[in-house]
Amino acid sequence: MTLSKRERLERLMHGERADRPGVALWRHWPGDDQDPVELARSTIAWQEQFDWDFVKVSPDSGFCVSGWGARSRWVGNNEGNREYTLHPIQNEADWYALQPQDPTAGRLGAQIRCLELVGEGLPKGTPFIQTVFSPTAQVKYLAGKDRILAEIRRHPDAVIHALEVITETTLRFLEAMRHTGVAGIFFALQLATPYELTAEEYKTFGRPYDLRILEAARELYWFNLLHLHGADAYFELVVDYPVPAINWHDRESEVSLAAARERFSGALVGGLRQWDTMLRGTPDDVRAEAADALAQTDGRGFILGTGCVTPVTAPLGNIRAVRQAVEA
Repeated sequence: MTLSKRERLERLMHGERADRPGVALWRHWPGDDQDPVELARSTIAWQEQFDWDFVKVSPDSGFCVSGWGARSRWVGNNEGNREYTLHPIQNEADWYALQPQDPTAGRLGAQIRCLELVGEGLPKGTPFIQTVFSPTAQVKYLAGKDRILAEIRRHPDAVIHALEVITETTLRFLEAMRHTGVAGIFFALQLATPYELTAEEYKTFGRPYDLRILEAARELYWFNLLHLHGADAYFELVVDYPVPAINWHDRESEVSLAAARERFSGALVGGLRQWDTMLRGTPDDVRAEAADALAQTDGRGFILGTGCVTPVTAPLGNIRAVRQAVEA
């Protein structure tokens, strides 16, 4: 019996088998991501072409911090990310100047309009989720990666003030997008790796704010996906987060899919290398890596995808091979 997308995801979210493994890839849309109409069109076309089990709506990261003055430009990054040209936080006083944003105005409001268009344009019953960056990720965009690591250690109270403001703005955004029909959020954590913050620092500057947002999201939506960004990220620090699905760089981390299956009862999302396999590999490489991922999880609670965003230059044949792998 063929299940609906929601029925399939709900079984996988409970760590069970479904009629087949889940599958979803997502990518950035450079240029298109600066306009809500164009981003919606590209997102819908991507789904029409490949029929993923859920759709991740992927604005550029600047959508959540442009209201505080951050600016960026497109320079051709293979991931589709933009380069920041202005980080508005330059001194301690700048942190305290941040005030909560209106989620219906500026880029936040434009993103809600994008979600409305996606909801109207996708086939009925297609789950779609909105990218939401964690407060620690947003402070990185506001100050720059090098500065934020120093600021957390030099001016912790000022950074905490900013985290409170960002968390409040994010909570308002979650509520404001509710009417669009969105199924949940793709919650992207950053700085939670030993190459950036220590585990103790992340417990102070990351975890409390993550949990406030995820608890609110759990009350509002049914499919929230946690993305743990970076190699060797602190999986153990977030494995108890209130989410039904988790995505991380499983192929670049000590915690494999098999190890995660023993520690997390929900859906595991990943299995494919974004660079070595999706960008530089062949369809045969994709199929082999997908088969290994399925074997690691025994097909239980598993959604095939990349550990992070699919490169914008990935061959279409590799992308088709991902979609075909779960039908075999």
